[in-house]
Amino acid sequence: MTQDSVPHRGLITVCAMVATLMQALDGTIANVALPYMQGGLAATSDQITWVLTSYITAAAILTAPVGFLAARFGRRAVFLASVGGFTIASLLCGAAQSLPQMVIFRLLQGAFGAALVPLSQSTMLDIYSAEQRGSAMAIWGMGVMVGPILGPTLGGWLTGNWNWRWVFYVNLPFGLLAFLGLLVFLPKDNPERDRRFDWLGFGVLALGLGALQIMLDRGELLAWFGSTEIIVEAVLAGLGIYLFLVHLALAPKPFIPPRIFRDRNFAAGLGIMFAVGAILFATSALMAPYLQTLADYPVLTAGLAMAPRGLGTMAAMFMAGRLASRFDPRLVIMGGILLLAWTLWEMTGWTPDVAMSRLVTMTVLQGVGLGFVFIPLNLVAFATLDPKLRTDGTALISLLRNLGSAIGISAMSALLTRNTQAMHADLATYVTPLNRLFTLPWVQRFWDPSTTAGAAALNEEVTRQASIIAYGNDFKVLMFLALAMLALLPLMRRPARSAVVEPGHAAMD
Repeated sequence: MTQDSVPHRGLITVCAMVATLMQALDGTIANVALPYMQGGLAATSDQITWVLTSYITAAAILTAPVGFLAARFGRRAVFLASVGGFTIASLLCGAAQSLPQMVIFRLLQGAFGAALVPLSQSTMLDIYSAEQRGSAMAIWGMGVMVGPILGPTLGGWLTGNWNWRWVFYVNLPFGLLAFLGLLVFLPKDNPERDRRFDWLGFGVLALGLGALQIMLDRGELLAWFGSTEIIVEAVLAGLGIYLFLVHLALAPKPFIPPRIFRDRNFAAGLGIMFAVGAILFATSALMAPYLQTLADYPVLTAGLAMAPRGLGTMAAMFMAGRLASRFDPRLVIMGGILLLAWTLWEMTGWTPDVAMSRLVTMTVLQGVGLGFVFIPLNLVAFATLDPKLRTDGTALISLLRNLGSAIGISAMSALLTRNTQAMHADLATYVTPLNRLFTLPWVQRFWDPSTTAGAAALNEEVTRQASIIAYGNDFKVLMFLALAMLALLPLMRRPARSAVVEPGHAAMD
């Protein structure tokens, strides 16, 4: 069966898109509902974070073997099991009555959800011809890129209008739609029943990824390497990843084929995707508290202010395929990187009274930059990859994007805390009786350091100003990370013209 003769291709696309959107949304949709869950599940502020950690950790560990599972049991069977299991786990999360139940059900949700994004992407790559993949990747990419951006807004709306359980129940109709559609329309494939699983390789990789994920999630809470737990997790993470790399090089049949890394386009694409994941999620994680705590935006207003970035991403994704067909797609990626870096540079100069028009403009342009990077990157990364390695490739791309997001969020949070403390100490050196500003009447009225109330107000203002500077420094680090992606572009070969979408094939069948 050729790609052009796949029946019901449009319906398969819809189902794959729904599966992708469900998994992408659930990575962030529960964030704003955590305070409500904490009360409902009688958990402490430390304990409730396991609702997020359990999901992310399970998804990270089980993303890597998706390629083997699809080959061994058949992509259709694994896809159906993943969608069905994810939907059932979502219902169980909504019905959880205690924190242990919630953590177990979130582990199941993350485990089943791990395969949704890579299987959706590999399915789209297989059912569309090379000339039509630009449009196919644009539609698929909307779920991956826009889902995490809109997750907090949707989660806040559901929690505010109903309760936190609907953050999970909302998956039921979409999960049923995707499952029934894939069951009826997705063609059967031929699994390789004689393949054997590399338990040793998976075990050491699971140890490394699991320990790394837990370390990143709990590091800030436990003061990083001042905690014995974090030191143990760091050692286990390093040991697991080291043993996996040694096993990958020496084992006769590791569950991730080593030859996949010999493709220059794909290998460079992994590095760029890691940076994209870090920037996408870290900027969202920074913007929400910036707008709420420094700019005093209400929760809903902050969510709405961040939503235009998703609109910019969606618009850019549809333009990126056409641009990649007329120009070298590497140039389109470079343009997206430069636009992304410029918006981050602009954000380094923000203050809490930044005009809403400027804020919206920058977030829209940032979304455009991300869209211009994401779609051509997927086209170039898979253009020269052996079709037999596509499912392994999509799993690795998803894994690197998730690792980038986890490391990016943790690193930026740690830098924010450290820079705020450092800048607070620097600014505090100017609070002395020799500073003539404190003789001004209006300063004495609000920030008189000789009174208890004035000293407290002054300390609060110094902390606020230190936070503003620290946020700007974080955005500067992300700007340098964006520019670092440019170094990987020369490693990628320009794909054949047939590997990118042609204008005449821009519309989906």
